[in-house]
Amino acid sequence: MKDFSYITNSSPAFIENMYKEFVANPESVDVEFRKFFEGFDFAVTNGLAAQNGTSYTSQNGTSSGSGKSEWRKELAVYRLILGYRNKGHLLAHTNPIKKRKDRGANLELSFYGLSEADLDTKFEVGSSIGLGTATLRDILAHLQRCYAHHVGVEFKYISDQKKIDWITTEIEQNFSKPLPLDQRKRILQKLNEGVMFEKFLHTKYVGQKRFSLEGGETTIPALDAIINKSAELDVKEVVIGMAHRGRLNVLANILGKTYEQIFSEFEGTGEINQTMGSGDVKYHLGFGSEVETPSGKKVHLKLMPNPSHLEAVDPVVAGFARSSANNIHDEEYHKVLPILIHGDAAIAGQGIVYELLQMSKLPGYYVGGTIHFVINNQIGFTTDFSEARSTNYCTSLAAMTQSLVLHVNGDDPEAVVKCAEIAARYRQTFHEDVFIDMVCYRKHGHNEGDDPKFTQPSMYALIEKHPNPREVYVKYLLDNGEEDVRELAKEMETKFWADLQDRLDEVKQRPLPYTYQTPELLWKQLRKATEEDFEKSPDTSVSGENFQTVFDAIMHLPPDFKPLKKVDKLLKDKIKLYNEEGKIDWATAELMAFGTIMLDGADVRMSGQDVARGTFSSRHCLLRDEENDTQYNRLSNIPGAKGKLRIYNSLLSESAVLGFEYGYSLASPNALVIWEAQFGDFANGAQTIIDQFITSGEQKWNRMSGLVMLLPHGYEGQGPEHSSARMERFLIACAELNIVVTNITTAANYFHALRRQLAWPFRKPLINFAPKAYLRHPGTYSSKEEFLNGSFKEVIDDSDANPADVKKVLFCTGKVYYELLEKKLADNRKDVAIVRLEQIYPLPAKQLEALYAKYKNAVWYWVQEEPLNMGAACFLQMNLKSLNYGIIGRKASASTASGFMKVHKAEQAEIINTAFSI
Repeated sequence: MKDFSYITNSSPAFIENMYKEFVANPESVDVEFRKFFEGFDFAVTNGLAAQNGTSYTSQNGTSSGSGKSEWRKELAVYRLILGYRNKGHLLAHTNPIKKRKDRGANLELSFYGLSEADLDTKFEVGSSIGLGTATLRDILAHLQRCYAHHVGVEFKYISDQKKIDWITTEIEQNFSKPLPLDQRKRILQKLNEGVMFEKFLHTKYVGQKRFSLEGGETTIPALDAIINKSAELDVKEVVIGMAHRGRLNVLANILGKTYEQIFSEFEGTGEINQTMGSGDVKYHLGFGSEVETPSGKKVHLKLMPNPSHLEAVDPVVAGFARSSANNIHDEEYHKVLPILIHGDAAIAGQGIVYELLQMSKLPGYYVGGTIHFVINNQIGFTTDFSEARSTNYCTSLAAMTQSLVLHVNGDDPEAVVKCAEIAARYRQTFHEDVFIDMVCYRKHGHNEGDDPKFTQPSMYALIEKHPNPREVYVKYLLDNGEEDVRELAKEMETKFWADLQDRLDEVKQRPLPYTYQTPELLWKQLRKATEEDFEKSPDTSVSGENFQTVFDAIMHLPPDFKPLKKVDKLLKDKIKLYNEEGKIDWATAELMAFGTIMLDGADVRMSGQDVARGTFSSRHCLLRDEENDTQYNRLSNIPGAKGKLRIYNSLLSESAVLGFEYGYSLASPNALVIWEAQFGDFANGAQTIIDQFITSGEQKWNRMSGLVMLLPHGYEGQGPEHSSARMERFLIACAELNIVVTNITTAANYFHALRRQLAWPFRKPLINFAPKAYLRHPGTYSSKEEFLNGSFKEVIDDSDANPADVKKVLFCTGKVYYELLEKKLADNRKDVAIVRLEQIYPLPAKQLEALYAKYKNAVWYWVQEEPLNMGAACFLQMNLKSLNYGIIGRKASASTASGFMKVHKAEQAEIINTAFSI
């Protein structure tokens, strides 16, 4: 849909030549004009008068002539049609409370060289919008009904002609069809429920925060329509994410949560053991239900719990949907529908929305399309939309992925429902994101105790006098409906008050019946963790047969696959290390963990920036053929493995990708789900996901997760951004057995740590501070026997130390161990023992106390690379009081590390020398 003004100023000969090209080869003409010529062949078949004798021959051979004036007028009207398709949304009456801002649509007749004198002239171009030959008056009226009434359709940036044709057919030919009586009744019923719920809470819980939906109650029939239509189109499961506004209403009237359950939360009667910890406020809680649609389809609905960090739940929903499609629906992504309910200020202002949208078509994060529903209150907390964004619309980022946007007036429930059904059909047809921007208003302030007149006095003067959407719709039905519709409106009006009184009288509701899905049954087989669970790790050894099977499979390449020479040598070196020394390096141990888990029947999913190769060229899980660039997955041919490895290089995002993987883990209790940061401190960009979901989700919402975060960590002179993964930030969040924090030094212990994630009868997020340069350190290699026996070691003692000789114990975690060991061996210090703390939380205090007793004649020091205000020092001082020890590390610092190699080396040497000389 382009601007063809240059053509209207061209000679008839120019147009004739274009037409001749079309006759000879339709594909040679721009698609818009191909449609133009196809719809109403410019032959005299249609009776255009000849003014200058110019002759045209149509595709069917009919000849005649047409003058320059007729050509120009036809093309001008066609440009008018394209103009309304492109920019009609700028004129549409989508705002229910005030006149829209003039955004320069330029859709006046004069802009196209037309005038009122042309209104009763008939134009062939009417065929392109389904009218046939029609007067300009009728064409204009139709365009205004379609594109400039209560719906504004934004799609001019879409390049796929199939989508354009689909959209224009829906809007220009189908949208105006009246809804059947049953559907109108359903809309009024859902509006009644939405309004009734808010009135009830406003009456019963005066002054309590509930973040009401008043002003935007049409959300309820809209969501109802999306779910019902999607179910007809083979959707089996709907996963919903939203902020707190309207959440309680959605819970009650879409998911069927009973009023009794909601009231108990209002009255603060929740049991501590229901939430496993602190719990959360009522408007953050999640819920699941199974509903039957009017057409008899059963659909599982899930509303994800979320914090007040607006939009943070979005990638969690997408990850959950992806996981559910993988686990339950045979990777048929169209069967699981993610619905994200946004606020207008949040969708425009939160970068995570952009990140998620950028992910939407990538193979590792594709979910078959998401429906975005914006409750556009035209205001943030107290911020006008003119201060909240630079774009015309809060949904303008949709153009980035060429996503359809439907702007619709929230006071026209039928238009909203039609948009909802179009969105559902579009998603199921094209498997892409689609946006509904429902423009409405917020009846009260940000919460019910806030006075919005402080900041928007004129706007709220209008809102005070404005009837609610149910009242608007009832009046519409009474004024415009047939007799049966009028009777319906009166009947529903009476029923509304009767239902409201029943709710006021607290008539009991029966909870909806519910059938547990497979992942939910798996979750029910797990239990809460206890302190005793962390005193000794479960057995995670593997049989020699399974070990050999996996090793052979990951080292074998297809005969026709030609790896890069460097990679080929790397694999041969690993085989040689195993055959000659019986040892496994770090990267191989990791793939062995993945492979043996898959052999046990479980899936492994891993994503992050450059994970397929590994940032430090260590993993090499997916290999490339050097001649034809084909890809080979080294874990794809393990004999007997029923589990799958899904490994994806992510886009350059931390927040949305980590949120996605967390969501994936919630729906995959028996899968190993891993996110790896390119460098550990890159997790800083996902701090909201870490704080609000990963470290607190179990305590707030009773949702366990076994997500693994791999954070490369270690001081090697690479500067402040590539040294520290900010261990202290995770440790300060540790409480109530919420997460596991490790800093592992051997390949076998890493292998056991990964396998332990699924061996436990519960799930915990694992935060592992992973090595960088020490991935290839021979000291990290482990013997085959260490994989075939035992379990994860929380603490590793100094096997060479004689307690009688030891005068000093240096206990530490991670990479610094090898530097301390090198110094100990170089100086032949028999009086020093080095103890490794492999798991920092839950702290293995009893094991440390046993070693403290063993080395009872020694002085103890905690040694760390990090500055004293970082790392594990402060955590240990607070939690390890049964030992008496000193602390050695870099001096306290605002920055994590020096950016100068000489300074780094001097600081590192000082730490090591101090540890042995003090």
